[in-house]
Amino acid sequence: MMGINTRFAPSHTVISNQKIATPFFDPLNHFMPAPSSDALAATTCVPGFHIVLVEPEIPPNTGSIARLCGATNSTLHLVHPLGFSTDNKHLKRAGLDYWPHVQVVHWPDLHSFLAAQAELRLHFFTTKSRRTYTEACYQPGDMLIFGRETKGLPEEILALYSERCLTIPMRNAHIRSLNLAMAAGIVLYEAIRQQEQQK
Repeated sequence: MMGINTRFAPSHTVISNQKIATPFFDPLNHFMPAPSSDALAATTCVPGFHIVLVEPEIPPNTGSIARLCGATNSTLHLVHPLGFSTDNKHLKRAGLDYWPHVQVVHWPDLHSFLAAQAELRLHFFTTKSRRTYTEACYQPGDMLIFGRETKGLPEEILALYSERCLTIPMRNAHIRSLNLAMAAGIVLYEAIRQQEQQK
């Protein structure tokens, strides 16, 4: 197994006066402290691909991506703070009754998420890259990382991981970006296509 990302030192993050050192699985999507540090290793060993949403803002997008993850046996990672409550009716409506079948991992912040990952497993998607998503070689266990609907990923992260950044090309210069759920679906199925070809 690849080593933990050395660009970020693992640290405790205080949320609501509770120290949260590890992520956790939560089928009901409620944010709670993890019971033990063993959860950290568990999340990085889950087979399949991982969709990571950094501070998502629009509930239906996250709900649709949750449904996508359920359909493909992929893991959904939600990096807080979220722009909505996980009890939002639009979020649940977009995911329909599939939420119990989706593996969801919550992280207190982007720093905590990055500190726990192997750098070569990370793929950042942005309109500010010239390298297309089809140029990458995806392997099960890879993290497919998407930023906020309005602002994308933080500039400092794009600069720090410039060699890990990818884009989905668009032919119309008047269109700034694709819908988040659509972009996640395009990339995830390209990763699955590559995996299937390798069999």
